[in-house]
Amino acid sequence: MWCKKCNIETNEAFCPVCGSETVEDTPIEIYWCDNCKIPLIHLFSAKDKGICPICHHKTRYLSSDLRPVFPEERLLLAALRNEEPNTYMNHSVWALNSKYYIDGKPFSISVKTYTEADADSISKKVFDASTQIEYAVFNRSISLFIKANQHRLDYLKDEAFSFVRHAAENFKEENIVISFSGGKDSTVTADVVTKALSNPSLVHIFGNTTLEFPSTIEYANRYRDSHPLAIFQIAKNDEQVFYDVCEDIGPPARMMRWCCSMFKTGPITRIINSLYRSQQILTFYGIRKFESVSRSKYNRIEDDAESVKIQQQTVASPIFFWKDIDIWLYILSEEIDFNTAYRLGYDRVGCWCCPNNNPRAQFLSRIYMPEESQKWREFLIDFAKKIGKPDPEVYVDSGKWKARQGGNGLPSAGDVKIRFTNCTTEDHAKIYRLVRPFDDELIGMFVPFGKIAPELGKKLLRETIILDPRTNVPILSIQPFNQDGYEYAVKVKTMNVADHDNLQRMVGYQVRKYNACRKCLKCESICRQGAISIIGDSYYIDPGKCVHCKMCMTAKYLDGGCMMNKYLLTK
Repeated sequence: MWCKKCNIETNEAFCPVCGSETVEDTPIEIYWCDNCKIPLIHLFSAKDKGICPICHHKTRYLSSDLRPVFPEERLLLAALRNEEPNTYMNHSVWALNSKYYIDGKPFSISVKTYTEADADSISKKVFDASTQIEYAVFNRSISLFIKANQHRLDYLKDEAFSFVRHAAENFKEENIVISFSGGKDSTVTADVVTKALSNPSLVHIFGNTTLEFPSTIEYANRYRDSHPLAIFQIAKNDEQVFYDVCEDIGPPARMMRWCCSMFKTGPITRIINSLYRSQQILTFYGIRKFESVSRSKYNRIEDDAESVKIQQQTVASPIFFWKDIDIWLYILSEEIDFNTAYRLGYDRVGCWCCPNNNPRAQFLSRIYMPEESQKWREFLIDFAKKIGKPDPEVYVDSGKWKARQGGNGLPSAGDVKIRFTNCTTEDHAKIYRLVRPFDDELIGMFVPFGKIAPELGKKLLRETIILDPRTNVPILSIQPFNQDGYEYAVKVKTMNVADHDNLQRMVGYQVRKYNACRKCLKCESICRQGAISIIGDSYYIDPGKCVHCKMCMTAKYLDGGCMMNKYLLTK
């Protein structure tokens, strides 16, 4: 905790000096000792930050954050700069993004260097020199780093353990979950939570997106083997193939990451539903505010429906205020096994083809995942040609594909357009276009409106009546219909309501779902009751579980009533 008034660090909720309420965010700076050749983590206003606690020499400011550069990455760095393989093995090497510090002296590698590098040549150099990797100097440097920053480590552990215990106070142990991604942040979170609660049997959910680094799968298996008491669940979407979905609705882009719902959040929701049904759970995540602008807006404990992707959970982030250097201080001092991708130079580990990956991460994948990288590039070029881009290679290699928005050029874009005509013979009735025949699945889409009562409808017209869940008064009439210009259609009439337009707007949302659903699983994640499920190729809402909250039809939580509206909408 941090007192802004006194500029001091404390473990108390109120400052012991002035009594002011403290905040959880503790500003730090990284200094450098030229004698010991190690970074020192200091509080922003610490009085002793100019002196090294090991050798007592004067130190100097270096940067706002750092990560260690492991010997494997040093080999790659030498190859990239056309230097001898062991050039950096006997130095203290740290980095921040693409800026490296060799014994405290900085140099940067430009984006152009990464994009224009001959990946095949560099890969061969790294492979041929792999026997020259040396860890002796690295290990001595890390030992000094840990010793010099012991005070920071003690604070991080005390504060995080205290936070975990406080967050878990109102939850049964069996309702506590650790979200495990195989990255460094979730690794630290899992270790912190397990130790803080003294419980090695907590539930871990690993979201295998099918787009993981090979090293991530290897690490998840190692973690599972080394934590035999943990309940380790794997969430994976076996029903969808990433490339097939890309072919249909286009590759994910920065503002259109449909892959998250379909291959991560959705499968995790299914695991949670299978374990806990409608019970509220506490999930510990490895979220840190310094990772991105969007994450900086999160709360350390979050249960707001707009912020939490899976409505059944309260999310807590023990390492929310940690920097990269804090993460590595903890991992290296506690001697925790971690994903080997970090040794190769990756500073973040997620989906290897994520549109949020920077040119440096893409370069690393060309080195260490050449076949997958080439396949992905070829797919992107073919996609660019399909949607009419005049220079597909430039569109892909310049990264413009990452800024793609909407479904321009895709046949599937028509599925999200709500097309209807007003009925000329009945008030408050609309005839909606369907892209496939009327069936019971469409009727099931209306469960959130109220009770389905086919027995009250006109049998010859195959009419179904929907009753208000509170009053049992009819509010909707649904029936298949023949309409000029529409191959398939449904007529929906609203009745006995004050706002017919608002009700028809939500009807339109459900028609859009019926037409455009790609089984992205977002609706399953939104429903707190676990009433929505994708069974085979069908979208099903369980009338016995649905409480008619209408969250799945509210633009606040699901813009346009269907995630595909965001991904396929065209101007």
